Amino acid sequence: MSHLRRTLGLSDLILFNLAAVIGIRWLAAAAHTGPGALSLWVLAAALFFVPSALAVAALSTRFPEEGGIYVWTKYSFGEWHGFLCGWCYWLSNLFYFPNLLLAGVGMVGQALGFGENQRGIVTASLAILWLVLIANLVGLKVGKWVNNIGGMATYAAGALIVAAGLAVWLRQGSASPFVPLLPRWDWEKVNFWSQIAFAFGGLELGAILGGEIRNPQRTVARAAWISGLAIAAFYIAGTAAMLVLLRPERISVLTGLIQASESAAARLGYASLGWLLTLLVLAGVAGQLGAWISGSARIPFVIGLDRHLPHTFAQLHPRWGTPHWSLLYQGAACTVFLVALQLGENLRTGYQLLVDMTVITYFIPFAYLFAASWKFGRRLSAACGLGVTLMAIAVSLVPPGGAASAWLVELKLCGGCALLIGSARLCFRRGKPAAVRSL
Repeated sequence: MSHLRRTLGLSDLILFNLAAVIGIRWLAAAAHTGPGALSLWVLAAALFFVPSALAVAALSTRFPEEGGIYVWTKYSFGEWHGFLCGWCYWLSNLFYFPNLLLAGVGMVGQALGFGENQRGIVTASLAILWLVLIANLVGLKVGKWVNNIGGMATYAAGALIVAAGLAVWLRQGSASPFVPLLPRWDWEKVNFWSQIAFAFGGLELGAILGGEIRNPQRTVARAAWISGLAIAAFYIAGTAAMLVLLRPERISVLTGLIQASESAAARLGYASLGWLLTLLVLAGVAGQLGAWISGSARIPFVIGLDRHLPHTFAQLHPRWGTPHWSLLYQGAACTVFLVALQLGENLRTGYQLLVDMTVITYFIPFAYLFAASWKFGRRLSAACGLGVTLMAIAVSLVPPGGAASAWLVELKLCGGCALLIGSARLCFRRGKPAAVRSL
């Protein structure tokens, strides 16, 4: 893949990781569950995030190629398993991009006084999706600046919430008691537990760009640890600040961040706080979307080079050198899923359904990641990470509170996963010569 240009250095990859991993919307979802979320963040960091950082560092050093988690799985377990891993990882973004956009646009709508207008939020989400996707066709030489600015903006937004929470706590005390610190078993909130682990996912995304990173054997591992410490601190401090500003039951999982900023602005007398946070959130969402679009599009590109997908996926744009067909197919499919998964559900439940579907599909590749890590000697960390991964998939199948029909939610989740795996097998068998199809 000598035609790929190595344009990413250490600082680029650190900011790329911040943009890819940090989801500021998770602060509202975590705070909504109460102070027990703080212990869940610590457990997820120790039992999932650290093992994933160890796995990414080890495997990217062993296989520093374009394609990351797809290549690692292919070399570890064979062509079919590599294809299924890459297929699920790529298609998980059909659900991830919409829920990222719904959260970001929902926050902005709340700040502008539009509330949770479903039609307006979905329409705006589709517009932003296609604007960012089209802009990403230009490539990483330009696109990395969107990711870098997004990573800095996201961290700045979190720092702003933490500073506001600290100021309110020093002047007026906390709105929420920080007890109990252990999470409570609640069927309406238990599927959020998987989202805690999902919020730490994304370190593997930068490694997918191995063919476009300078000195990837060293850079990927260093960037993973530096950004990892910053990400863990962001989530724990940000959730605590949200609980200082609002009681858990008052926090919306979709627009809670704006609620917190409005509360802080009123109590501190800083009317511009909400607008500043809104601008940072918008920049952060754009950066995160750009990071995931650019990274995930490289998976079908590499699979196309291996002839498991049609040749168009392996083609680069003649002018910009980007996998443009992967990007366009992904945008079209995301549009369909965004609209389809909203049918029959209110905005909050539809958003939660998107999150659950993303978690399930996204964690199948993580099972392969930790299995590969186990195979190459990291037994203890791989066992911890795999255990959290399997638990996350299981609790994501619990219907969220407020669902109109639990059976309909289960049908959408299980049917969607079955469709993805079945279509993966069909595409694999059609895309490779007979000698490989027998695998």
